[in-house]
Amino acid sequence: MNKYKEQLEFLKDFSNIDEFFTKISLYKDLLKKFNAVHNLTHLNDIDENIIDSIKILDFYDLNDFKKIIDIGSGAGFPAVFLACILQESKFFLFEPSAKKASFLRVVKTELDLKNVNIIKEKIENYPSFKVDLITSRALMDIKPLVKISSGFYDDKTLFLLYKGSEVYKELEDLKDYRIFNQGFRNYCLLKIKEKLC
Repeated sequence: MNKYKEQLEFLKDFSNIDEFFTKISLYKDLLKKFNAVHNLTHLNDIDENIIDSIKILDFYDLNDFKKIIDIGSGAGFPAVFLACILQESKFFLFEPSAKKASFLRVVKTELDLKNVNIIKEKIENYPSFKVDLITSRALMDIKPLVKISSGFYDDKTLFLLYKGSEVYKELEDLKDYRIFNQGFRNYCLLKIKEKLC
């Protein structure tokens, strides 16, 4: 777990670090078992992907965001690991794939993530409710993602999008954003003032 301590500054002040590392180990064991049968993900370095999921906490404090949606949660990146850290926040993970949603339910139970809710639906097919933060990692371009999130955000909601090198192209015509760069990753924090057409 030295890799985590070396790459994540915020862990120096995180009081539940032993519990967090236990949950990471449990998660990795579960993913290995499920992947052998269901082929959930092709990721080679799980630790790097977990670090990527929570690296934003070195740049931006998310503790005040109490209702958080993750769109297209897949195998749990980034929401599962943010939920392990932000234990006072309530997470809603939207994952329409039955096998991935099933895996996420097992993760929720085994890691005792009481602050996580798994929703086996596409977000656009679910009754909307307002949240403080919407996250997504490598699901789709920014504008279509904002569009399918309609009804879940207002002008106070922040989008946290895990993007690659095309982020500035995707942000064309959008103004209220900040980007934190870490190697290949651009963590994009975006506010939408009006509904996108």
